This record gives sequence, C-alpha cells and structure tokens, in this order.
Amino acid sequence: QVQLVESGGGLVQAGGSRRLSCAASGRTFSTYTMGWFRQAPGKEREFVAAISGRGLSAYYSDSVKGRFTISRDNAKNTVYLQMASLKPEDTAVYYCNAESFPVDYWGQGTQVTVSS
Repeated sequence: QVQLVESGGGLVQAGGSRRLSCAASGRTFSTYTMGWFRQAPGKEREFVAAISGRGLSAYYSDSVKGRFTISRDNAKNTVYLQMASLKPEDTAVYYCNAESFPVDYWGQGTQVTVSS
C-alpha cells in the first residue's frame, strides 16, 4: 500500500510559477512510475506528466510541454511538478499517481487556481 499526499497548490497569477510536491509512504518508492494528472471542473481527469522510477525518463502532455517539469527525489520519497508560465486553463485539481503494474495509487489532490 502506498499513500500519497500532495501539497503546494494555491492561487497564482497568470504567467507565474508554482511547485507541487507529492510525498509517498513506503520503502519501494523507486519502483513506481510517478505521474501528475489534473481535473478541471466539468472535465475528465487528464494526464500531465510522468517520470520513471529512477528519474531517467520523463513524459509530458502537449499542453504543458516546455512549461512544466517533473522530477523526483527517491531519497525523500517525493515527486515534484514545477509549473511555470501558468495559464488560466491550467486551473484544476492536480493529482499525484504512483503506478507499478497492475496496481496504482492516487493522492487526494491539490487545487491550483490561475487568475487572469
């Protein structure tokens, strides 16, 4: 069982930056691919970014590529999402995900609101 706790959400102006963190419990953190997803009001949850277990590979959705950076610190059992050049359309609840087929785990989410 893995428990995920996101933090770092809040209100930010368009063009600003924000860093989200996701702290994971357990001793097998490095075996999980970690990801960030988001869900805006009235929309389905969508993929944002993911990073492999040792942090050697990262993947981004087209909508955030070049603006967001995912990273992880396996010594701290934490994954980060550095968000820059934020846009109002980035407003959503951001969820952390830990995946190691066939199981995956979700955090409770953290709200990011970008004002124009």
